[in-house]
Amino acid sequence: MSTEFDASEFVDSDFETARKNSLQSASVVRASLAAETSRAPTREEVDGKVTDMQQKLAELKRTQQELERERAALEETRRRQMEFTTGRQEMVQHLTRGVSLLEEAEFAARRDAEQMSKTLIDLRESLVKVQSVQEQSWTKDNFNVELTRGLTTIENARMEWNSARLKFSLLDGALAAEAEPSAPVNPGPQWFVPKNYQELCKIGLALTWPIALTGLAIVLALFLRR
Repeated sequence: MSTEFDASEFVDSDFETARKNSLQSASVVRASLAAETSRAPTREEVDGKVTDMQQKLAELKRTQQELERERAALEETRRRQMEFTTGRQEMVQHLTRGVSLLEEAEFAARRDAEQMSKTLIDLRESLVKVQSVQEQSWTKDNFNVELTRGLTTIENARMEWNSARLKFSLLDGALAAEAEPSAPVNPGPQWFVPKNYQELCKIGLALTWPIALTGLAIVLALFLRR
């Protein structure tokens, strides 16, 4: 036969005691916190909070200064990088253009120099040929032949000269300077300058006698009217 159920047999008295003590402690803590929250702060607490705030502000100020220095350094670095990039592009363009222009000028100068050297050789050869013609050695027998030969030499030299003039304008300038006659000096209008007092009186009389004669005629006309 089963016995009667007794609930008190399954209750831990120590646990119940500890739980009640914990509940009482929590109630005391909550009451203490409520009292701390409701009461006015003391001067020491306010001074401590002010000191903490000042320290935090000082720390923030130092952090801001460091950030400002870092920002200034980064801006300077960015400016230098932009200056480097822009300067590099500019100089690449200028140098590329300069190299191209100088290469073209060097090629043209070398070509002109080679052409001038060849023309100079041709002119020297023509000069030697013209100077080698000696008409004093001609005789009656070879006169016509030597004259024809000399005219041919001169004509060939003239062709070389005209060809050189077309290639180099310097030759035309030198030729024009040699052929230009000296300009006559214009002395300006030459007026008669009297050499002595008598010539001066003659000039004055020649200039004033028509006026004097006209005045005399007017005076005579008025006298006769009276």
